[in-house]
Amino acid sequence: MNKKVYVGLSIDLIHTGHLNIINEAKKYGDVIVGVLTDKAIASYKALPYLPFEDRKKIAENIKGVTKVIDQETLDYVPNLRKIKPDYVVHGDDWKTGIQSKTREKVIAALIEWGGELIEPDYTKHISSSMLRKSIREIGTTAELRQRRLRRLIEHNDIVRVMEAHNGLSGLIIEHTMIETTRRKEFDAIWVSSLTDSTAKGKPDTEYVDFTSRLNTINEILDATTKPIIVDGDTGGILEHFPMTVKTLERTGVSAIIIEDKVGLKKNSLFGTDANQQQDSVEGFSEKIHAGKHAQVSTDFMIIARIESLILKAGMEDALKRAKAYIAAGADAIMIHSKEKTPDEILEFCKAYAEFENKVPLVAVPSTYSSITEDELSKAGVTVVIYANHLLRSAYPAMLKTATRILESGRAFEAEELCMPIKEILELIPGTK
Repeated sequence: MNKKVYVGLSIDLIHTGHLNIINEAKKYGDVIVGVLTDKAIASYKALPYLPFEDRKKIAENIKGVTKVIDQETLDYVPNLRKIKPDYVVHGDDWKTGIQSKTREKVIAALIEWGGELIEPDYTKHISSSMLRKSIREIGTTAELRQRRLRRLIEHNDIVRVMEAHNGLSGLIIEHTMIETTRRKEFDAIWVSSLTDSTAKGKPDTEYVDFTSRLNTINEILDATTKPIIVDGDTGGILEHFPMTVKTLERTGVSAIIIEDKVGLKKNSLFGTDANQQQDSVEGFSEKIHAGKHAQVSTDFMIIARIESLILKAGMEDALKRAKAYIAAGADAIMIHSKEKTPDEILEFCKAYAEFENKVPLVAVPSTYSSITEDELSKAGVTVVIYANHLLRSAYPAMLKTATRILESGRAFEAEELCMPIKEILELIPGTK
């Protein structure tokens, strides 16, 4: 009987490094590949480009692989204890960094039955990170981008979304990443009507028409690969909303959020200080239904934004509307608040958890910004949107630079506030 060799792989972007590991594993016996599920990979880095079913099929067709099984956690130990392999093969790149603790657990488990860890030299000059960077430079397709949001919601504890108002801010979201106990980055992009209007020097009253909004969306689509959620304000009149859905779906946008208000749009953060009228439950439900009926794929999402707490209509009204909007076909519910603390949002979440029929919850902590993503996730929130922070931080920075030039009568004193021109030129692929 041949000895068993276990190899854990993500197989998102397969490269020679993976093949070298499998060829090394073949020397010791029958190769069993554990393909990490989407949830397992999302626990320590970005969700893979290919869904799990596709990645598993690829593994099953690699020469030298005897068997393929699911690896449902980053931790190898559950699978190792099931199959008790004689060997585990992994490149030596996991001796440091995020996966070093996983390695320690593997060694401890193998000792239980006398197994051995084999660590060939990591294949130099190629990595999944390099390939991901290349893919970002090439771009993505509308279909792959669009369906990614649903996958993120399904497999991530929290989906982190940041506002963009042009291609440059989209690039910031695309590339900003930090390494802590895991790799953290923004998962998706929010195209806000507030920041889009403000960047154009226009009021946030739906004055900027859909064609102009679409130009901004296309700028961001061209510069990025992450999923896009569009702020659709009220969705417009009932007869126009299905056409909006079709247009956004065709471009590769993943979702639109529409708020249950009617009449001239006023920013929600004005609350009852502005004359704002909430739509009837029946009227808004009809709009959701019309939008869902218009879309072609099952990937596009219509998210219903409830304004009851903003307009002081009460918690019971908000919960009643959530049930009705879900029944009408809403793919997610956004509950909005302009309070300085998250108390009413958490109260809504607690009551919402008792619903028999639920969809993902979206929160926008613009005013109650002290709450953490972990706290929102524990309360039942799946998507958190940072709705206007890039524009709000850009304005004071630009104002400071402009003021310093006026004060100094030259640009020299402002240089320390600016990034080098060379770095600006290198931001965009193809500039050289």
